[in-house]
Amino acid sequence: MAQPRYREPKRLSMYEARVFSQNGEDGAIAEIFRRIGTTNQYFVDFGSSDGMQNNTVFLLKNGWRGLWIDGDQASVESARSYFAYEVSKARLTITQAFITAENIEELFRDADVPSEFDLLSVDIDRNDYYVWEAIRSFSPRVAIVEYNAAIPQAADWTVEYDSDRWWDGTVNYGASLRALERLGREKGYSLVGCDVAGINAFFVRNDLLGDHFAAPFTTDNHYEPARYSLTLPFDGHIRRPERVPVEAAK
Repeated sequence: MAQPRYREPKRLSMYEARVFSQNGEDGAIAEIFRRIGTTNQYFVDFGSSDGMQNNTVFLLKNGWRGLWIDGDQASVESARSYFAYEVSKARLTITQAFITAENIEELFRDADVPSEFDLLSVDIDRNDYYVWEAIRSFSPRVAIVEYNAAIPQAADWTVEYDSDRWWDGTVNYGASLRALERLGREKGYSLVGCDVAGINAFFVRNDLLGDHFAAPFTTDNHYEPARYSLTLPFDGHIRRPERVPVEAAK
């Protein structure tokens, strides 16, 4: 962070902060919306796990509302228990579904997602590129998409699409940042930054860019290498520490 690159005020790096997010996404998200403002304060987060560590729980705790989708039944049941109040007040909808490029827009329609909303977070550990590509009838103002920082910066690479597969524990997942930059450009979004850990890429819809972010909006300017040692423990879905009985902890 002492490098001059990270001190540029239009970059997101210096604003990173972790409240509920796995890395510094909470702070970066707050800064993005400080610059461009909010509208309906609605989010969609898929690959949301149990909600204890994701990119939108801090927004939920600050009055936003939205949709979480995850394929793991135990995680969904935990989320419904932990966030029962928000669910009861219709501020949070939690859907259990295995997400594919073929069903994502149907899942949005079933949950009454607005056609335009403030934030989309994509983290499903394999087919992220193809699912984001398939979202055509909905227009989030900001998108956060996990990229594969193990892929060299120069490579425009995506894993082969297979709707029945998920992360197998290898580096054969997701897409390179350059591939996501290209897809974002095709969809009308610009790459405005990545978290320092090299996990997530932040995209803002072109009509909202103004002079708020660090140009050029390219992989060469915004790529961050994999610094996985900065992240919280992770195994494809967030793993929380086991609760220790008081007697055992003494």
